[in-house]
Amino acid sequence: MSVTPAPHLPTHQPIPARALRLREATRDVHAALDAALMARESFASREGYAQFLAMQLAFHRAVAPLHADLALQALLPGLAARARLALVEQDMGDLGLALPAPDPLPAISGMPPALGWLYVAEGSNLGAAVLRKLVARIGLSDTFGARHLAPAAGGPAAQWRAFTEALDAIPLDAAQEASAVAGARDAFAHVARLARIA
Repeated sequence: MSVTPAPHLPTHQPIPARALRLREATRDVHAALDAALMARESFASREGYAQFLAMQLAFHRAVAPLHADLALQALLPGLAARARLALVEQDMGDLGLALPAPDPLPAISGMPPALGWLYVAEGSNLGAAVLRKLVARIGLSDTFGARHLAPAAGGPAAQWRAFTEALDAIPLDAAQEASAVAGARDAFAHVARLARIA
């Protein structure tokens, strides 16, 4: 497929919103991860879901310091309340799963890569609506075993919209934009590694 612009398009096309650029830049790694999780039947049994939870625990341990970062909180209002690590830990407790010792955290250096990681974390929350339906078939719910998949009080769409509006408003130069994309791809790669380990 050609990547050159169609000749009838004006040259002053607006730059797509950052969240959309991140989505396009990570479409391949996101699709591969989703396919791998479904192929492993992560949501067909509690055993499969336990492996998914272990992966989620490690990922949310990695992004927890970002949710607690004061500079990032200033850029992304409500960021601290978006953290889901405690909910994942409760889910594991519901299922009688022991919390493993923390692995070394990935190095996330600087604000732009952190934005990419947070984009992935928030995007997973948006996609949780589908997973909630799947895990309901194995007896899990917003109050037992799948707390971290529960939607925000205002609904997942509103939460996502608020996040992406704040994300899009952060001024970044071209190098920082590229660093944010690299951060998002690193986050997906990290989750893919965790999925193989879990």
